[in-house]
Amino acid sequence: MNALLRAGASRRALLAALAVAAAPVSVHASDAVAEAPEIDAVIIVGQGDRPITVQPRGLSVSLGEAEFRAVNAVNVEDLMKYAPNFFVRKRFAGDDNAVVALRGANTVQSARTLVLVDGFVVSNFLGNRWDFPPKWNVVGPAEVRQFDIVYGPYSARYGGNSMGGVISVTTRAPERNEVYGQSQVMTMPFKEYGFDEAFQGYSAEGGLSWKPENSPFSLRAGFRRFENTGQSMTYNLLSAATGTGTAVTGAYVDPRLATPVFGAASPVRVIQNQFRVRTGWEMDNGWRLEALGFAWLTDQDLTDTRTFLRDAGGAPVWQGRVVLGGKTWNATGLNQSLTERTEYLAGLRAGGAAMGWDVSANLSRYWIARQDGRTSRDMATGLVNGAGTQTLARQPGWWTGALVLEKAFGDHALALGVNGSLYETESETFNTTAWKNATGRVFSAATWGKTTTFGVFLEDEISLPGDYRLTAGLRYDSWKAYDGGIGKLIAGRRVDDAYPDRIDSAVSPKLSFQGPLTAGWDVQLSLGTATRFPTVGELFQGRIDDITQQIDPQSFDPNLRPETSIDASLILRRSFGDVRFTGSAFLQDVHDAIFSFQGLNPFGQVVSSFKNVDRVRQVGLEVIVEARDVAIEGLDVDANVSWMDARTLRNRSAPLAEGEMFPRIPEWRSNGSVRYRISDAARASLGWRYATRPNSDLFGLSRGDAYGFQSEYLTFDGRVTLAVGDYAELGIGIDNLLNDKAYVAHPLPQRSFVIDLKGRW
Repeated sequence: MNALLRAGASRRALLAALAVAAAPVSVHASDAVAEAPEIDAVIIVGQGDRPITVQPRGLSVSLGEAEFRAVNAVNVEDLMKYAPNFFVRKRFAGDDNAVVALRGANTVQSARTLVLVDGFVVSNFLGNRWDFPPKWNVVGPAEVRQFDIVYGPYSARYGGNSMGGVISVTTRAPERNEVYGQSQVMTMPFKEYGFDEAFQGYSAEGGLSWKPENSPFSLRAGFRRFENTGQSMTYNLLSAATGTGTAVTGAYVDPRLATPVFGAASPVRVIQNQFRVRTGWEMDNGWRLEALGFAWLTDQDLTDTRTFLRDAGGAPVWQGRVVLGGKTWNATGLNQSLTERTEYLAGLRAGGAAMGWDVSANLSRYWIARQDGRTSRDMATGLVNGAGTQTLARQPGWWTGALVLEKAFGDHALALGVNGSLYETESETFNTTAWKNATGRVFSAATWGKTTTFGVFLEDEISLPGDYRLTAGLRYDSWKAYDGGIGKLIAGRRVDDAYPDRIDSAVSPKLSFQGPLTAGWDVQLSLGTATRFPTVGELFQGRIDDITQQIDPQSFDPNLRPETSIDASLILRRSFGDVRFTGSAFLQDVHDAIFSFQGLNPFGQVVSSFKNVDRVRQVGLEVIVEARDVAIEGLDVDANVSWMDARTLRNRSAPLAEGEMFPRIPEWRSNGSVRYRISDAARASLGWRYATRPNSDLFGLSRGDAYGFQSEYLTFDGRVTLAVGDYAELGIGIDNLLNDKAYVAHPLPQRSFVIDLKGRW
């Protein structure tokens, strides 16, 4: 390293890049404030005074305290909501199904984004759907020091799940002795169909850091309590029927929907408790050891189910055959449910020098120790604690680990390493006689399975004359899916059957070139491929045939192929004083994209399940503006706009999809914020989020601006913060100022108010 420092400015830039490269798994990188990289050495949007913690190949964004102070952050994922070409499917405050949509990875392709907290994987690759989001809530917003986002799979360090991108959450390290706290109250007046009420919640968060002077030991511990009631996630529509029924009133006829709305699922009452501890030990030889532990406890109560129907006497009608407007209808689908879940993350990491190499290693375990979901069969049984179901998870979770070695050899910065993961799941469903108490249990069904991935990578960053850099990488991944099965109750006895095991592998080359052009322009060109192997949930799904008492080969795809992408990214950057422009063009060509739709399985049968779409291609352009002290001192602007064209080019299972825009991906998207420092004690900000209306299905047949569809949205968010003494700050904010009503099939939040008070002592 000393030789590099003596070699001149280009070598210093290379050293900075090496420091960045070590950050994803190196425990000492997060403390290197005094050695922050030269920010012009790499193209990073929003680079602050700390190094980015993921490899900055392709479009890279780093968010810190300046951006966070302008956000009404109720949950941790809120801190990213103004990032370029970015969207989180957050339906209400406390939603634990908040899937990331980066560029053309849509909100039901959760397995295409790799999410890390302090270098440990919190991505739930047990499935690839809306209900397999990252485990955001292992950390609260007050604990976050930095958010880093890299778009696309351009570094060999990350496996195929980085096809959409990599998100790294860095929590605050125990750097000094302090006590901190934050409290919030929130309310959302909500009006739609039969709702006209305010849903409310609060959070309380606090903790301490302890770092004794001249001691190798450090500690940071915290706790957060969160309670909120979110609006109903689903509305229930009447379905056409014949015959006679109960005469009713109260349904809502919406011309945007096919049939009247008669009820809604319960508003979501959610309670979350989070516990965190982070300890460090600095050894005399320069090595640093760290241990992290997170616990997340969740209760969800959906027992306040609503019906809008009333009979002639004014009594509520929950279900059954009804007569409305001279027609006969069926009212079905309402029920009640309760869910309890306890989850843990435990991780160890170490970093230091050994035999001339910088070495970093980590090992983590995430597991759901308890998950108990109880649901009534319908509203009639729900109201009297009658028959229902109970679903128990048998400690699903994952192990992940990595070892990385780095060293500079003249003009070369070499990195090599291994990483691996084990994802495993098992759950059982029982029929019960009393759904709340889960009594009288009788086995109904079970599923289980495992996947493992082992990867090896080599990456060489070469410093070239003229401050250019060329980075070449190669990655090999070996994957196995095994121990998969399904069980079902047939003729009074449990029948189990196993899926076939699967083994596969992939080689993924990467290449990136970066350097100056002319007249102050910088350029980065990145190329890469990625292979994303199927998850447990995609591969091990189907049904047991009642006659053969084996897995029905028509109900799943035993030959489901991994999805592979060819990616290219071109970035141009130019600064004009305090204004910086970044332009990005990207291409992603995905073969065998895995998506759930109705089509032909390998046996020629029409089924609805996960299948391969032969070819999906997306191209896009992004323009990002970062401006500081615009027109007047203290006025900062971050603005971005993106255009995308994502289309199904070939789909032999369902040819009608060919040529259509891929679902849930808007053509235009824009995010941004304007921040004004009124004085040393007062700040104000205005943020916005916008996207055009995407297709709601694979065939372009389902488009609308109502419940059940993917709609366009345009929201403005305002926030004002005031210093309270020397150590505290009061924040007052409004999200969705204009009360835009938008949908991701489910209704998104309407106008919401937040007040928070936080302090550090």
